[in-house]
Amino acid sequence: MTGCHSSEVFPCGAVCNFVVHDKCMRTVVSPCSSIAPTLVKTPSAHCWSEPGHHRRKHCNVCRKKLEDAWAIRCEVCEYYAHVECGDFSVPNCKNSATYQPGTTLDTVMQEHHWREGNLPPNSKCAVDKKTCWTGECLAGLRCEWCGMTVHATCTDKVPPACNFGMFEHILLPPASVSIPRTEVPMEAIIGLQMRRKDALSPRSISEEFSCGDCKRETSEAPPAKEKSKDKEERDEEVVKVFDGNSSLRRRMFRTISISRTATTAEFLTIALRAFHIPRESRDCYLSDAYSAEEVEIQDPLPIAKLTRRDGKRPAVFLRFREKDNPSGKIRVYPGKLGVTATTDLTVLSVTSETIVDDVIKQSLERFGLPEARPDEYSLMEVILDKGVSERHMDPTEQPWELLKAVGRDSIRQMEMTRFYLQQKKDPHGSSVALFVGNLPPNLSQRQYEIILTDFLAPLSKFESIGPIYYEYGSMVITYTDSEVAVRAFYTLRESCHEDKTLLVMMLPNIQPKLVPEGVQPLLVFVNVKSGGCQGLELVSSFRKLLNPYQVFDLENGGPLPGLYVFRHVPRYKILVCGGDGTIGWVLQCLDNVGQDSECESPACAIVPLGTGNDLARVLRWGPGYTGGEDPINLLKDVIDAEEIRLDRWTVVFHIDEKSDDKQPVTNASGAGGTTSEDNTQIFVMNNYFGIGIEAELCLDFHNAREENPNKFNSRLHNKGVYVKMGLRKMVSRKLCKDLHRLIRLEVDGKLVELPPLEGIIILNILSWGSGANPWGPEKEDQFNKPNHWDGALEVVGVSGVVHLGQIQSGLRSAMRIAQGGHIRIKLNSEIPVQVDGEPWIQNSGEVVVLKSALKATMLKKTSKSRLQRRNTEPSVVINASQLQVHVKDQIRPDPASTTQF
Repeated sequence: MTGCHSSEVFPCGAVCNFVVHDKCMRTVVSPCSSIAPTLVKTPSAHCWSEPGHHRRKHCNVCRKKLEDAWAIRCEVCEYYAHVECGDFSVPNCKNSATYQPGTTLDTVMQEHHWREGNLPPNSKCAVDKKTCWTGECLAGLRCEWCGMTVHATCTDKVPPACNFGMFEHILLPPASVSIPRTEVPMEAIIGLQMRRKDALSPRSISEEFSCGDCKRETSEAPPAKEKSKDKEERDEEVVKVFDGNSSLRRRMFRTISISRTATTAEFLTIALRAFHIPRESRDCYLSDAYSAEEVEIQDPLPIAKLTRRDGKRPAVFLRFREKDNPSGKIRVYPGKLGVTATTDLTVLSVTSETIVDDVIKQSLERFGLPEARPDEYSLMEVILDKGVSERHMDPTEQPWELLKAVGRDSIRQMEMTRFYLQQKKDPHGSSVALFVGNLPPNLSQRQYEIILTDFLAPLSKFESIGPIYYEYGSMVITYTDSEVAVRAFYTLRESCHEDKTLLVMMLPNIQPKLVPEGVQPLLVFVNVKSGGCQGLELVSSFRKLLNPYQVFDLENGGPLPGLYVFRHVPRYKILVCGGDGTIGWVLQCLDNVGQDSECESPACAIVPLGTGNDLARVLRWGPGYTGGEDPINLLKDVIDAEEIRLDRWTVVFHIDEKSDDKQPVTNASGAGGTTSEDNTQIFVMNNYFGIGIEAELCLDFHNAREENPNKFNSRLHNKGVYVKMGLRKMVSRKLCKDLHRLIRLEVDGKLVELPPLEGIIILNILSWGSGANPWGPEKEDQFNKPNHWDGALEVVGVSGVVHLGQIQSGLRSAMRIAQGGHIRIKLNSEIPVQVDGEPWIQNSGEVVVLKSALKATMLKKTSKSRLQRRNTEPSVVINASQLQVHVKDQIRPDPASTTQF
C-alpha cells in the first residue's frame, strides 16, 4: 500500500480495503486478497497462535488495524489476521524444508520470501536508504529469512538470492531439511501445540461471521432515535450466505448487507465477494436456502421474495452451475519433480471423462518432460482453504467430477483447489522416524517392543526401534511406508500407558552435505515453563528468526528429539533457554546421545529463564531474562560468544547396608541420577553440591513448588519464598545442628578437621544462591584462585541460616575449608543434600566426588559494549554492484507468493 490519504483515492473493487491514488496505481504490486491465494506457487500453511491482542499491527487479509480486536498470528512468520479473517489468509508461510534429491551446494539458491507490512519501527529501505515503514497501513516489504526491508517498488533492484543476513552462520538452511510427504501438519513435526480450537472458528465469533440461528436482531436493532435515517439505509436487508452443503451442516455462513432493490446480478456479485471468490458470476447462481424446494433465484428483485422464518434472517445458497459446465479447466503446478520444469503453472481443459492418468501425461508434456514415465509420477489434490490440505489421488479418479463434488460442499473450497504433479518417490526418503515418549523408564528393549506392538496391533510392525533412551522411557521407531507411519502416529498419539498419554512426534531429517562450510546451525531448546510466559514468547521469536525445524519446545519430549534430528550434523551449537536445571537436563541428554552423534560436545549458550541462573551468571549471560532484551540481540551475542570448558563432576552415593533404601526426589526435568544394583546412586554435578542447612532449605522450597507449581512462576516470588523459609528455620528445630559431628571429610586423601557448622557447599562455579559468591573475594591465603576449568573444587562451610542470608546479601563470605579434585564424605545419619538444586534426604553412607570423564563445552558471552546492541533492526548491506536495475518490463516479485523453486 502506498499510504495515500487524500479524498481523490480509488478503493479496491473487491474486498481488501486497498486504497490508492490514481497516479500511484502503476506502483501497486500487492494483489487483492481475493486472488492472492491463487498466486501462491508453493503453498505452506501457517501455524496459528491462540487468539489474542496485537497492538500496532495490521491484518494481512483486510489490511485494517488490529487495535483491540481479537487476532491470530503465525508462530513461524510475520503474518497477522483478525480472527474473522483467518479463513481468508494466504497460505504463504515461509517454506522451511525444501530438500531435493540430487541437490548440491553449488546448485542451491535461496530466494527472498517477502512479507508485506508490520515492519519494525524506523525500518530503512536497503536500496534507497529511506524510511519504508509506517504505523498507519500495510507498507513496505520484509524478507522472512534475512530481515531485509525495502519499498515495494524497490524489489526489482534487489538480487534474488537471499544470504540469510546476520544469522547466516547459525541458521539451518531450508535446502538441507526434508520432512515426510504426509498429511501430518507442520505443528506436529515442530512440536507446536494447536491452541486454536475448532469451536472458535472465525465464522462463529464475529459480527460478519455469524454461527447458527443466533438471534442477533435484538442487539442489532437500531435505537428509536436512529429510525429517521435516510431511505437508502432503511431499505437494506441483512442476508445469510452459505457457500455449500458443508457450511449449512456446520451452521457456518457469511452475512451481507444488500439493498432491497438490488438485482439478482448485484446480489450474486456481492455474495461472491463475501467469500473472496474471483470466479465469473455467470458460472454461479443463488438459491433460497429456506424454500421448500431449492431452485435458482431468477426474480429481477429477489430480496423481497426470499423465504423468511420466524426470528431468522433470510438465507441463500451460493452454487456452481454443474449442468451448464460439463467441462472446465484445472490448474496443475509442478511439485517436487527432481528436475526444473519449463513453466510454473499449466491450465488443462478437462471433462467428466478425464482421469488422473490423462492429466499426468498432459502435464509432463507441458512441464518439458515428454520422455518421463507417467507411472513414476502422481497427482496430488491440494486445497488452500483454511490452511493447506493434501491428498494423493488414485489414477482412475476424475479431477473435474472431484471439483464439482467439492463445489457442492463449498464453492470457496472449489476455487481454492489445485493439483500438483510430483514424483511418487518421496524426496525425504523411505525412512520415517517417530519419536515416542512417556513410557516407563528402564525397561528392556523387548518390553518396549511388546508395549508398542499392543498399541499398533492392527498395523504393520515398525521396521526398526532405536536408539532407545532407557533412562527417559523414550525411543525412536522407524517405518519404511509413510502411510503406515501416519496411521501409527495418530494411533500412538491417542494411546495411554499407565494413565499417561504417549508423546509422539514425527521428526524431520537433515542432510549435512547441504550445510555450507562455516555454518554451525544453532539448535535451540526452550523451556516454556520457565520465566512465566517468557519462554512462550522466545520460542515463537526464534522460530521466526531462524528455521523452525531447529527450535524445540522442551515440553514436547525434552532435548532428545532435537539431538536426534541433529545427530549427523558435524558442527553445531546449542542455545538453552531455561534455568540451571534445564541446562543440566540438556547436558545429561548430550551425555546419553554423544556416542551416536557426529558432534560429541557442541558448545552451549544460555538464555537464563530460571530463578538462580548461577551458571548463566558465571558465563556472563546475565542474572535473568526479563523480556526486554530483543531476541535478535540474544542471537547476536551467541554468534560473538567464545568457547570455554566447564569441569563436570561425578557424585557417587554409597548407602550403608543397614539403611533403608530411599530414592532421591528429583523434578520432571530428568536431572536425577542412576542407581545400580548395590544401591549406589550416581549423579553428575555441574554447579555445586550442598549438605546440611542449605540443602534443607532447598528441599523445603522444592516440596512447596511441587504442591503448588502454578504459584512459582515469578522469579521475585520464588526468592521471597526462600526468605520466608529461612526465617522459619531460625526459630524451628534445626535438623543440621552440629553437622561437623555428623560427617567426616577427606580432600585428596587428607582428613580435614571441620569447624562448627550447619552446612557444607562444594563449588564448581563461583556463583551460588542467585549470584552470591560463597568463596569470597580474592585474598592472600593457602588456596589457589579458583575457576570452573581448573580441575579443582572449593569446599566452604556455613554456620547457620543467618550466615546463609549474609552470604546471599554479600555481607559475608562462607568459611573456606578446602580445595581439591577428589572429595570423600562419610555421612553418619540422615542428612539433607542437593546436587545442582535437586534436593532429597540422604541416608547414612559415603559420598565420593571425583572428576567426571564427561566434557562440556560452554559459550561465554563476550564483554562487548551494550551500546552496539541498541539497533534492533537487522542491518543489510548490499554492494553497489549488486543493485543492478533490471529491464523495465521485468515482473516484480509478488509479495503474496512464496519463494520460487
